[in-house]
Amino acid sequence: MSDDFDDRKARASAWFREIRDQIVEAFERLEDTQSTGPFADRPAGRFEVTETQRGSDGGEDAGGGLMSVMRGGRCFEKVGVNVSTVYGTLGTAAQQAMAARGVPGIADDPRFWASGISLVAHMQNPHCPAVHMNTRMFWTPGAWWFGGGSDLNPCIEYAEDTAHFHATLKARCEAHNPDYYPRFKAWADEYFFIPHRKRARGVGGIFYDDLNSGDWEADFAFTQDVGRAFLPAFLPVTERRRDQGWTEDDRETQLVHRGLYAEYNLVYDRGTKFGLATGHDADAVLMSLPPLAKWR
Repeated sequence: MSDDFDDRKARASAWFREIRDQIVEAFERLEDTQSTGPFADRPAGRFEVTETQRGSDGGEDAGGGLMSVMRGGRCFEKVGVNVSTVYGTLGTAAQQAMAARGVPGIADDPRFWASGISLVAHMQNPHCPAVHMNTRMFWTPGAWWFGGGSDLNPCIEYAEDTAHFHATLKARCEAHNPDYYPRFKAWADEYFFIPHRKRARGVGGIFYDDLNSGDWEADFAFTQDVGRAFLPAFLPVTERRRDQGWTEDDRETQLVHRGLYAEYNLVYDRGTKFGLATGHDADAVLMSLPPLAKWR
């Protein structure tokens, strides 16, 4: 399977870099847009780009990517857009986790290859929702699959924003399979639930994992469309709210809500656990954490 998949791995990795470039460019354009909000006099934010690395010798356990982070902009308080392509041998704990999910042959041959994009944005204005998006491809000698999704995390909820975000994702899903949106929406509702708080971390979106229909091209095309849906789902919401007035109470609500986000990512998020367990750059893995948060 390895030789057959070399071209597909390269195509997937190139796509994740392409959609990363599109999003980074769009976010910097948003920073350049004239603002009337409290941060209008600030310089427009720009991404700082750092190369990341897994492993130290470039050998069997290696790979890396780009960590792109913008801090203290007019619109974004902190946003990270990471891409990576990593490969090597899974450790015992990761092998056991994969075997428990039904990945065939992982105990006999624990080699893996993974590539993807991960994005988290925390906004200046409390009326602008935080957002998360990631898509990825995973390969082992016995299996391959795609995963990802996108979800909205407002601290102050607006029904029209939630409706727009979900409608955009729904349209992209239905272009591929009418069952995808209800199935993946329900999966997101379950996946992004915080058991110890007995609540969701946001208003949901879609989430999917282990997607292998047997048709790699179809699954790759769907995963690309999940990435393409992100900007049209998120930008109109942000443009609508970025200059809306807010109070200190709104800011307090935002910081406390960010605590939910931090709790979820540190305790439950599968991607965070995998990245740290497999030796990827810790700063890149923890990029999703908010710059400031509060707990009551």
